[in-house]
Amino acid sequence: MNKNIPSATTKNSNKGLLTTIWLVPIVALMIALWLVYDHYSKIGPTIKILLPKNEGLQAGQSLIKYKNVPVGTVKRIELSDDGNSVIVYAQMKKSAQRYLNSSTKFWIVKPEVTFTGVSGLETILSGTYIDMYAKRGSTDDKKRLFYGLDHPYSEATQGEYIMLKAPVAYNVIKGTPVYFKNMQAGRVEYMNISLDGKEIEFVLFVKREFVPYIHTDSKFWVMDALSLELNDGRVGLKVAPLGYLVRSGISFSSTGNDPTKRVPDDFKFSLFKNKFLADGQKIGKNVIKEYRVSLADPIAKLQINSPVKYRGFTVGKVKDISLRYSSKDKNMLSEITLGVDVSVFADNNHSGKENFDNAIREGLHARISKQDPITGMLFVDLIYASNDLNVTYIDKSIIPSVPMSKTDLLAQVESFVSKLNSLPLDQIIDSLEDTLNSAKSATATLDATLKDSKKPIAQILASLKKSAQDLKKLTGNKNTLNIPKQTLRSLKQVEKILKKTDKLVSNYNNDLLKDRINDTLKVIKHTTQEMNRFIKLLNKKPNSIIFGGK
Repeated sequence: MNKNIPSATTKNSNKGLLTTIWLVPIVALMIALWLVYDHYSKIGPTIKILLPKNEGLQAGQSLIKYKNVPVGTVKRIELSDDGNSVIVYAQMKKSAQRYLNSSTKFWIVKPEVTFTGVSGLETILSGTYIDMYAKRGSTDDKKRLFYGLDHPYSEATQGEYIMLKAPVAYNVIKGTPVYFKNMQAGRVEYMNISLDGKEIEFVLFVKREFVPYIHTDSKFWVMDALSLELNDGRVGLKVAPLGYLVRSGISFSSTGNDPTKRVPDDFKFSLFKNKFLADGQKIGKNVIKEYRVSLADPIAKLQINSPVKYRGFTVGKVKDISLRYSSKDKNMLSEITLGVDVSVFADNNHSGKENFDNAIREGLHARISKQDPITGMLFVDLIYASNDLNVTYIDKSIIPSVPMSKTDLLAQVESFVSKLNSLPLDQIIDSLEDTLNSAKSATATLDATLKDSKKPIAQILASLKKSAQDLKKLTGNKNTLNIPKQTLRSLKQVEKILKKTDKLVSNYNNDLLKDRINDTLKVIKHTTQEMNRFIKLLNKKPNSIIFGGK
């Protein structure tokens, strides 16, 4: 063997091969571990939110936002054990952990279309989500269970809450906007029925910049698209701008900008049905005392909260009405409870209640009256009347009453027609017609008969005198006091004409008499025809005196 031939040498490369093969998966594993670490390092705690109901939330999709930034995701939605609420399990980001404390509030944001407007339009594409309000808290203040709200949360420092009351809801709902001079100043956040069940209570949130304009004498009313009211003889018509047909809302008035005049926390404003009623004049300091009135008048159109007035001013309202049947009188007897603001009657020497109780002893009575002749709605009027009811004042909470005044215009007209029909108008008209017939016959032969005999003239005079006496008796009768002035003038004109005719005939002188008698008779005939038409019209349509008629 040739020793000069070189031998082949082999090199072991398995070690390098193993290093190259495992380098890629090791790097991939390290990246995966980093991603896992990064993912879990950003995950915050899991929280539970109890909501009244689920309104479009989807597990794994719906987000939780704070200041419109996603800070969590809804992971699971379950029904509570008692079935009264929904439990939402949400995975929060670690960056939001410092905001999960006792100040945190949650509520659902969803698209809504109501009569007050449209809200939540951004959720049409992104979907329903949970909005969040919070303040950064300390590390010791940690919370994982929250009770969700059914409306957006308003921070107390951003405004104040105002309380209203009304006998009914007036179509106001949660979320109804509140306006001041057509600028949105807040909204209705809560509504509930009062403990006694007689009123609806509203809680309004008013923005901070509008709070100084609310004083204890401010008035709140519901904004109507169209309002027509009759009150104290005044007619109010209001047509709102077209925008209010969609928005509606509550508006309020102010007496000026005075931040020092703070409204007490327990103060409740009255919510009026419309601005016309809110503008009604009211006096007093709202010191309400209850009084009772017993009546036998028909009060079907007297309502709860109808006004109580004294000399035209509203001093209270009707708080309750109870009825009972009287088998003796076959009538419905009523007992009315009045809430009277006695502060109106205060002076420098006595309190309002003392003066009001003294006024009852001195003859203050309650009477049912009509607010207007068209609707016939009633109110309680406090008036002074002679105390002939022999009332004892052992119970100072009782106000004596007087019967309702007869102020129905149509009833008065019908009564007038009845009295007019009872008068001897037919006899008077017949007498006038006889006079006309006799006068026409007499004047035709006046020249021929006057020379021979004065009998025809005497007959005319006798008839005219009789008619004049009848007319005088009619116009002087007490039953004619209610006859309209126009009718009385017509009757007195006939009387005057007959007297002149009598005087004229007695002073007869040639052809002048005949001409004047003819003129006089024409006037008498015309007046008689007008009276006939007037009487027929009244019998057919009694209210024609007020509204006219043919």
